[in-house]
Amino acid sequence: MATPPSRNHRAVAAAAGRTADGAPARATRTRTSSSRRELVMSEILEHATRLFAERGYDGTTLQDIADAIGITRPGLYHYISSKEQLLAALVRDVSENTAHTVRAVRLRTDLSSVEKLRTVVRGLVLQRAGAPERFRVLDRTEAALPEEVATLHLKARREVLAEVRTIIEEGVSRGEFRPRDERLAALSVIGMCNWVAWWFHPGPSHPAEPVADQLAQNAVDMLAYPEDTGPLTTTPQRALQLARENLNYLERFLGP
Repeated sequence: MATPPSRNHRAVAAAAGRTADGAPARATRTRTSSSRRELVMSEILEHATRLFAERGYDGTTLQDIADAIGITRPGLYHYISSKEQLLAALVRDVSENTAHTVRAVRLRTDLSSVEKLRTVVRGLVLQRAGAPERFRVLDRTEAALPEEVATLHLKARREVLAEVRTIIEEGVSRGEFRPRDERLAALSVIGMCNWVAWWFHPGPSHPAEPVADQLAQNAVDMLAYPEDTGPLTTTPQRALQLARENLNYLERFLGP
């Protein structure tokens, strides 16, 4: 006996202009064309991501995706024309949204550099923990991305790196962060956040928020001056150590 379609499954199929068994469905007066399209596109991306994770990108067909949603393949073509279009949607959802989020935090004037870094790391960790399959699928298919999609993905990744690096540079100039190789520090912070998609499995007894808070604190501890101290200190040995760090940083910044 076939398993009856779920309420959400029926709703999505109806929004696509079909009932769950493929029969025509009436559009409700209260649902606009735009909201119907958003609902279906979200469901398409969700099922496509799951299938890509289970079967691989090359092992998944558009027919598989249509079957998972409960619409016909011609019905699916009303929303997407290729699997590459789904990869582009993933890039927008994961990579470009990450870049926009980090930039918005970096531009805030009400936060110190320490709080900007904490906010960015916490946000990225929660994003990775909330939709790990999307990030993992994009990471696994990175080498096989079509040229246009790969260009978007690379651009967004570079923007994220540049924004995090700028936050760190500003923190150093303000005396909130110890002098470091900003690019290496930014890559370390981003890598720590990205890795969450591979190892963390949230659940009722294991929520993502405490993990995000801990990793945010780890990032701050890696760069900020120890608590209750700063670039100026009354301990001669500590002052000399900081002076050496600042001189090394200045020499590297000025170059040969």
